[in-house]
Amino acid sequence: MQQRLIEMRGISKAYPGVTALRNVDFELSRGEVRALLGKNGAGKSTLIKIMAGVETPDSGDIDVDGRKGALRSPAEGIKAGIATVHQELSIIPEMSVAENIFLGRWPRRAGSIDWNTLNAEAAAILAQLGFNIDPRVSASQISVAQRQLVEIARAISKGAKVLILDEPTSSLVTQEVEVLLAVIQRLSAAGVGIIYISHRMDEIRRIATSVTVLRDGTHIRTAPVDEVSNSDIVKLMLGDATTASSHRAPAGHVAGKAILSATNLAVLPRVTSASFEVRAGEVLGIAGVLGSGRTELLQALVGLRRPASGQMTLEGAAYAPKDLRAALAAGVFMTPEDRRHEGAVTMLGIDENLVMASWASVSKFGIIQSGKMNQTVNQSIAQLGVKLARPGEALANLSGGNQQKVVIGKALNAKPKVLLLDEPTRGVDVGAKGQIYALMRDLATQGLAVVFVSGELEEFPEVCDRVLILRDGQITGEVTGDDVRTQVLLDATMGERRPA
Repeated sequence: MQQRLIEMRGISKAYPGVTALRNVDFELSRGEVRALLGKNGAGKSTLIKIMAGVETPDSGDIDVDGRKGALRSPAEGIKAGIATVHQELSIIPEMSVAENIFLGRWPRRAGSIDWNTLNAEAAAILAQLGFNIDPRVSASQISVAQRQLVEIARAISKGAKVLILDEPTSSLVTQEVEVLLAVIQRLSAAGVGIIYISHRMDEIRRIATSVTVLRDGTHIRTAPVDEVSNSDIVKLMLGDATTASSHRAPAGHVAGKAILSATNLAVLPRVTSASFEVRAGEVLGIAGVLGSGRTELLQALVGLRRPASGQMTLEGAAYAPKDLRAALAAGVFMTPEDRRHEGAVTMLGIDENLVMASWASVSKFGIIQSGKMNQTVNQSIAQLGVKLARPGEALANLSGGNQQKVVIGKALNAKPKVLLLDEPTRGVDVGAKGQIYALMRDLATQGLAVVFVSGELEEFPEVCDRVLILRDGQITGEVTGDDVRTQVLLDATMGERRPA
């Protein structure tokens, strides 16, 4: 039997109005890769925070690598050998890769930073992990995917015995995922215990040795991963919740007139020619590999990027928004991929975030009318099914899925005609994904034009009426009807097949 690195028994934790964990048991052994699964709000984040010393439990017993008792601070967690790589990155763009890896632990000589040693040690760690990144370059000059790898390098540099990875591949392309999974296998073989939080079942099958499922703050089951099927895991996560398999439009559904159209739109350097239209009452997908220009295309539609050439029309009239405010005034709104830093202000309340783009509707002469604001907020919370303690609590307290619902709610309160959703289900669990799909379909049914961008091709068949293929800087075709299937989309985006 492998040495136990973590043993937790009867762990409970409550916050005002919410019980996050109820009598949860959890253990992790040397070299084990444990998948930790559950819907957003199931208690995963609270459990790993307690492991790492960020939170203290209300009750229960903890033994971390022979140390009895809860860790009382993140510093104690690091000292105990527990490192966490969060889904939301904490890289400082103004610093170099090497500085970020050894943040707060820079080697010194004669009172100054020893840059040669710093860069050499960072290069050694990056080489050990198989990451081809120059340690001297500014973090602002590397991709989001590479920043994720730097976060992992930072964790390993601390000599972690337990490595917690929260959705580590959500920003990575296929090749980088393969590198990461190989690193995990090497670390596991060296005795590092890995806690792997992900909603990608193919990765869990490949990398995990065991799986723990939480639901509503309760430990449901722990088992070897080869003893539970994917459908078993979904049932354990959702319980008695309804699991609709599709949110596609019913047979015979016909979309309305074109609301937004683009002709030969170029958004350099990624998009050289894109011609398409978005119709009222439909969910239109845009599929392409990472780096194909999906996000850049959406940003051009809301004035965040200036097209190099081409034309756009909105309801038949010329449309060329200078900025977000102009796009919003015209009825086009976008929810960004990075919800925490670009889509919301997490230190503000849930209520404030929900009306952030529609202050005029809840104010009079520039003064907020509490009655109007409360009415709007309560309607949004009910419509979106946001799980919260109270509307005024900080958005940061919510799970990722519930934060995403608030970001979408903010957009809906702005009353758009066209809603652009950039990776709205990134890092969101199975149950919350279904809720977001259902919301997208409801909005389309009400006549809204919805555009959906995702890096996970299996999502498009769940909800899209049409899918545009963005490849080699161009819209190369579209997939419709029964052809909206994962394999067809994969072939089209990778260039194996070009749809009509």
